[in-house]
Amino acid sequence: MTNIPETGRTPRVQIRLIVLQILVLSLLLTLGGRLWYLQIRNGDEYAKEASGNHVQQVVTPAVRGSILDARGVPIADNETRLVVSASRTDLMKMEDDGKGVLTKLAGVLGMAPKEVEEKVRLCDAKTPQPCWNGSPYQPIPITDEATPKQALQIRERGEDFPGITAEPTAVRRYAGPGNSNTAQVLGYLSPVTDAEIEKAKDTESPYLRSDQVGRSGLERTYDQQLRGKAGVTRYEVDNLGRVIGRAKSDKAEPGANVVTSIDARVQSVAEYELNEAMKAARHEFDKNTNENYKADSGAVVVMEAKTGRVVAMASNPSYDPNAWVGGISGKDYAKLTGKNSNYPLLNRAIQGQAAPGSIFKVVPTTAAVNAGYPFNGNYDCSSSYSIGSQVFKNFESKGYGPISLGRALEVSCDTVFYRLAHEEWKKDGGLKGHKDTQDWFYKTAKQFGLGKETGIDLPNEVTGRIPDRQWKQRFWKANKDAWCKAGKKDGDYVQRLSYENCLEGNLMRAGDAVNYSIGQGDTLVTPIQMASIYAAISNGGTLHAPEVGKAIVSADGKQVQEIEPKVNGKLPMTAKTRDEIDGALAGVATRGTAAWRFGGWPQDKIPMHAKTGTAEVYGKQTTSWFATYTKDYSIVMTISQGGTGSGASGPAVRKIYDAIYGLDSSGKQDLKKALLPEPQKALPKIESDGSIDSPKIKPYEPNKEEPPAQQELAAGLPTSTFTRRD
Repeated sequence: MTNIPETGRTPRVQIRLIVLQILVLSLLLTLGGRLWYLQIRNGDEYAKEASGNHVQQVVTPAVRGSILDARGVPIADNETRLVVSASRTDLMKMEDDGKGVLTKLAGVLGMAPKEVEEKVRLCDAKTPQPCWNGSPYQPIPITDEATPKQALQIRERGEDFPGITAEPTAVRRYAGPGNSNTAQVLGYLSPVTDAEIEKAKDTESPYLRSDQVGRSGLERTYDQQLRGKAGVTRYEVDNLGRVIGRAKSDKAEPGANVVTSIDARVQSVAEYELNEAMKAARHEFDKNTNENYKADSGAVVVMEAKTGRVVAMASNPSYDPNAWVGGISGKDYAKLTGKNSNYPLLNRAIQGQAAPGSIFKVVPTTAAVNAGYPFNGNYDCSSSYSIGSQVFKNFESKGYGPISLGRALEVSCDTVFYRLAHEEWKKDGGLKGHKDTQDWFYKTAKQFGLGKETGIDLPNEVTGRIPDRQWKQRFWKANKDAWCKAGKKDGDYVQRLSYENCLEGNLMRAGDAVNYSIGQGDTLVTPIQMASIYAAISNGGTLHAPEVGKAIVSADGKQVQEIEPKVNGKLPMTAKTRDEIDGALAGVATRGTAAWRFGGWPQDKIPMHAKTGTAEVYGKQTTSWFATYTKDYSIVMTISQGGTGSGASGPAVRKIYDAIYGLDSSGKQDLKKALLPEPQKALPKIESDGSIDSPKIKPYEPNKEEPPAQQELAAGLPTSTFTRRD
């Protein structure tokens, strides 16, 4: 045989072997480096995480603190209900994943099997509500409305209902003492979301998946104090989810109680009288629209004049906050948020914006005095005032001749304010203004706190609007394109207005200035803003930030944190101007536009001050406003599409005062019947065990008698100098 030489093959084989060795060595080094990183460099961290994978938490919710009125009456607390719950861990051990047990349970509870099954499924991105958002290792509530009979059936037949419990549990309750509702002030609860859990995880008060969170009102503002701290029990489980031991437990800590300045008795009166006033307005004929007033919504605020604390706050339409307890149904949610609901979730006392009409006139009166016009000068109250071809009329075209600013407030003379506003508009440079414009009428409104939030301790307050030159420019820029597209020189009213706004909507026209001077045009205010202003006039000029919360009291009663009144500033008026306006507003109640609503009022004992307002709104019926104060309280009521101020809101405000001070229709006072003849100063009594003394209250019984002035009007008798108007 001939041997074939291997020349050239040996080096190639050797090279391949060397490359293979290098590759294997590189892989070994990489693997070794990774093992070092996992076991040594980050070993402790991964060991901790691995340990955590075998520990599961079961949460015991903390008892939520109560919300109390100023005398300790619970307006939101907890009640014991029979809650039926299911252990998902026990159900998953069954061959059919517990479907048979849940079907039997549905039969006992009178629920559909599908509804019960949906309650125990776990929430994720693909699973819609209803589902369980908490830990799968803790009992999942099926219903909190079980009857004693149903609970007994479940407990006596435990072998038929493995994994099912029926236990008494604390559930949120909105008590409605004395038939008060207080819905928009209290707010409501709903389960925490994943986004909220993530956001709060590094804070001092992180959320647990089982937590209920305040969504509006006081429940939201004071959520952290009310919520307390949930108890957590940690269990060791194997890789199949079976509990093999107990690791650690933290006891639940109940939430603190929030004492408010709300008086449930006055709240009941305010809600009742607002609702009655709206019902009465719907029976009144509106000659401008040839139909009855719609009176579709309204609000009333009762405030302590010296502190800014809110004694009552009602918004209509309202709702039952208990609808949210245990999860709101789709049907109920649609009723509260649908197109035809008129949005009862809105708190119109702090979120309802409207033109204020003549109750705004205390602002231009102050502005005029600050601009150099004497309060007791002579100002022509003619029946109308013309600017070019445009005629601005006084209410019902009445004229009173030369009068002072005080008398202009009493009879609510529009033309006096038209003239003053027009003069100031010309001084400020007219359409385009000039660099050194004073803008007294707009600047003063902002100094009164308008155009911004009052700072009340309730969420989602709105700012209202003061339409000065800067606002006009911003608004024009934002809407110019739409106006230019919709505007027509010879179209209907809206089209012509759009056409004008397209060309010069950023200019301050004389008509804008005079309309603004009587609380019309683009001006918007809220009831809480006006209540704050009239309270400030009452107390000598201090503007407070309105507050509902009065104190935070720990569950054991040992820690009490009082919430002191906060000051927003001072009214932009001297003591002399304040006294002059105060006297004029007393005149409104005794001989001016509100006098016919205060017949028989004990003015010598409890001086009453008032201002009526009837605001025109394009495309709607007039808005009724009634602003008042005594030395103790300010009360402001408004009714959308309700008619005149004294006509629609006046009677209700009078009756609220009657209840507070214990007055009958003739003005005679009975302090035994008075609900709150002076503001509540002391906090409710706290017992040694931490419980708070809670007096019982009776439902409000309205006085059906009418005051003398209204009786005379009904009989067609003369009413002296009483004037019926805005």
